[in-house]
Amino acid sequence: MTYKETCDYLFNQMPAFEHQGASGYKEGLDTILALDEHFGRPHKKYHTIHVAGTNGKGSTAHTLSAILQMCGYRVGLYTSPHLVDFSERIRVNGVPISESYVVEFVEAERAYFEPLHPSFFEVTTAMAFKYFAEKDVEIAVIEVGLGGRLDCTNIITPLLSVITNIGIDHTQFLGKEPEQIAMEKAGIIKEGVPVVIGEAAGDIRTIFESVAAEVHAPIVFAEDHSQVQDLERMPGGKQQYRTADFGIITGELIGEFQVKNTNTVLCVVKQLEKMGILCEQPCKKGESCMNREVKEGFLKVCELTGLKGRWQTVSKAPHVVCDTGHNISSWEYLSQQLKEIKCDHMHIIFALLGDKDHSGIMSLLPKNATYYFTRVNNKRALSENVLKIYAAEHELQGDGYADVAAAYEAAKSAAGEKDFIFVGGSNYVVAEFLKNCI
Repeated sequence: MTYKETCDYLFNQMPAFEHQGASGYKEGLDTILALDEHFGRPHKKYHTIHVAGTNGKGSTAHTLSAILQMCGYRVGLYTSPHLVDFSERIRVNGVPISESYVVEFVEAERAYFEPLHPSFFEVTTAMAFKYFAEKDVEIAVIEVGLGGRLDCTNIITPLLSVITNIGIDHTQFLGKEPEQIAMEKAGIIKEGVPVVIGEAAGDIRTIFESVAAEVHAPIVFAEDHSQVQDLERMPGGKQQYRTADFGIITGELIGEFQVKNTNTVLCVVKQLEKMGILCEQPCKKGESCMNREVKEGFLKVCELTGLKGRWQTVSKAPHVVCDTGHNISSWEYLSQQLKEIKCDHMHIIFALLGDKDHSGIMSLLPKNATYYFTRVNNKRALSENVLKIYAAEHELQGDGYADVAAAYEAAKSAAGEKDFIFVGGSNYVVAEFLKNCI
């Protein structure tokens, strides 16, 4: 098989939640445990950090990977979904898995795994764990796919667990109440393994404290140890943070939500320092080497890890930005970000999956914009015509377009140099935008 044929096989021949929704979701750990046993339990050959959460887990995982790389570690990074190419999911020191490895893995192992009827994510996870072992990584940062307790990444016993936050998403699998979702994500908390919680309050905090106590896991709430003391947006599209223990940090990732992510990451760094994974060493300039490497990790996270789609600027005249935020929690931040944009007029290319809270999200969208409703190539996607109907209920006006490329061409034609174009609503609209329009 060619690489394209192999990717098509993985996507089309196995249940894949990302494309099929509920019919592609497979919970439980039996299959991944069988695959892991078959490959000789590769995840036990290196250290891991496990990252879960409703929002921010991708940015957090990539930033941690960048910092660890700057500190000299050989780092594996497993994230999902990809935006442009399958290989983005599995990286070593920022370099994507090779096309030849993906092809050879499937050709060599399909006779074993096909009778197990694994999901797309189970096969991909097994591939990542095996690849990391063969590439001699020292630490792998593993992002949870969905939930936590029954996610197939949850066979690992990490050095440290991270839960960024709890929001309403994937309610058909995780529960409709925040407390139910918190219990699912708390499932990654392991016996005696420290856990950092990015943000949690009230009953959510109590749930995390209770689960951690049951398994004797030291728990730290990043909100209780606020590292980020002040934020300043810098010319050129970066954010500068004044921090409690790391001095001034310039972040390559921008957006309101990155303040929370930054605080969580710095809290994780402090825990890794206590564990001896990151070490303070004096430097001639009066600053510890670790501080310097942490700063470099924040400043170069996209370059070091290949991260895309987080308030990513792709053009400046007109100003064009895309962002993968796709649920209520993320749009609470994105809506504030959009309000701060100074432009002559705003154009929003928007698509949404049918299993999201469309009414809640649309209630947060700016009304003083022109909308370009579109659909993505995904069975879960709402059509542009359905989106227009829902949008009218929230006084959002615009036309429908059959695909993202057509919507972008229309927005570009209508926009002046001082206008602003935003592309978002789903990971998949950003993926198609970056693949087909840039």
